[in-house]
Amino acid sequence: MSARMLSADIAIIGGGLGGVAGALAALRRGHRVVLSEEFPWLGGQLTSQAVPPDEHIWVEQFGVTASYRALREGIRRYYRDFYPLTDAARRESRLNPGLGRVSRLCHEPTVAAAVITQLLAPHRSSGRLTVLQPYVPVDAVVVADRVESVTLRHTGTGEELVVEAAMVLDATETGDLLPLTGTEYVVGAESRAQTGEPSAPQVADPTNVQSIAWCFVFDHVEGDHTIDRPDDYEHWLEQAPPFWGGPMLSFTAPNPRTLEPEERTLQVNPPIDGHVDGDPRFDAGDQDLWEFRRIVARENFQPGSYESDIVLANWPQLDYLGGSVIDTPDRAFHLTQAKAQARAYFYWLQTEAPRPDGGYGWPGLRLRGDVAGSDDGFAQAPYIRESRRIAAVTTVVEQDVSVEVRGDAGPALFPDSVGVGMYRIDLHPSTGGDNYIDVECAPFEIPLGALVPVRTRNLIPAAKNIGTTHITNGAYRLHPVEWNVGESAGELASFCLEQSLTPRDVVSDPELVHRFQTRLVEAGVEIHWPEILGY
Repeated sequence: MSARMLSADIAIIGGGLGGVAGALAALRRGHRVVLSEEFPWLGGQLTSQAVPPDEHIWVEQFGVTASYRALREGIRRYYRDFYPLTDAARRESRLNPGLGRVSRLCHEPTVAAAVITQLLAPHRSSGRLTVLQPYVPVDAVVVADRVESVTLRHTGTGEELVVEAAMVLDATETGDLLPLTGTEYVVGAESRAQTGEPSAPQVADPTNVQSIAWCFVFDHVEGDHTIDRPDDYEHWLEQAPPFWGGPMLSFTAPNPRTLEPEERTLQVNPPIDGHVDGDPRFDAGDQDLWEFRRIVARENFQPGSYESDIVLANWPQLDYLGGSVIDTPDRAFHLTQAKAQARAYFYWLQTEAPRPDGGYGWPGLRLRGDVAGSDDGFAQAPYIRESRRIAAVTTVVEQDVSVEVRGDAGPALFPDSVGVGMYRIDLHPSTGGDNYIDVECAPFEIPLGALVPVRTRNLIPAAKNIGTTHITNGAYRLHPVEWNVGESAGELASFCLEQSLTPRDVVSDPELVHRFQTRLVEAGVEIHWPEILGY
């Protein structure tokens, strides 16, 4: 039986933050969009991966797109509309539901998923947007360097669909369309000779990527909620990377900036003393694991509403170093192992972790699958930090954005900028055995050339697969930047359709670049920074 056919102006494969932003951009231009996603929730790292946003310190004033700001405010409005907030929390214009230290907006992934559904709802109702879940790409037809169609397979039934579109966005978490379409790409670590980057290794290694982590959501209530002892628990007790300073199943982990091992703490349901407003220039916020990514703080809600705070575990001890999940026949094994490591850590917390009172373990810790959108308490999907990356017209290297190399903490500029972002170059320990790589970074722009493949004519990267290196991906991979990349990719696809152009045509013509940038600014995309300094 032949596969069912669908057609659209723009096919967006991957429904993470970049895919959602790209869809919204194309839809507001009146184009027909097919959007596919592997997991039950759209939103990627913010929802199915369960990680609240990692953002820069100016996020409430500038440095994100208008549509990303609408997403953030939509999340706050959802809490005000439907949750029993205290009067003080309801009046707080910059409501932080979880009062976590990692972000000015720590919240439940369920709420982000609901708000994304709201943003897309009118377009689905109009028929201009078709959402396909749960589907993954398995094949593509390419003729004369143009992607003619992408074949998607339902992860449950095996049913296949063929999607034809004039423009195709790869918004998958690991750049899955790149090998399927024959688009040139890089994966893993480039060598120093290739990029000139001071933090690059001497020898390139395509298997050396940032660790993934399988996050989980939990709280603490009365009773014994201890999960079954994992069969492989002894294996995980023995894991102790040479640079870690102790076993993985501990509160020990390296400080990303000094690389010295440090002891973290876990204070269960601690009282909140005053306003929580972490500043990553001076405090990474990760000293206490409970407070770091707390996504519900009881103090924000009417008394009796919550028995416990709710916490998202995305901690160094969950970083899986056993192998890459990209371009390997062992992908399924490594995914299984990453979740097994997280499960063993949770069991260790319940049974063996040293408590401040001198005891061991918190049996009252309880997995919250209802909050994570899963049956087992863990996130629907692994947290992916690094993707395949296109061989691009422009590749951002460390020298472009490093404060130490540039000798300047002012914004890193590109004449063809299509957005802005800011985060330290933050590489977690890797599958190649590297410790953290943490580099002071300037506020940066996103060059249009990083969204344009060197050869494929109608494919645009829309997530973490743009023209960065293993090193600079560490700064360009976070939530607001991925959203900006996706939004600009959707706008670029729309611009090309309307003008009968290719992305390569646009980036090669300064006048077209200027016209496209004007279009972005009118749509609420900031393409330049005000005068600020990096950290």
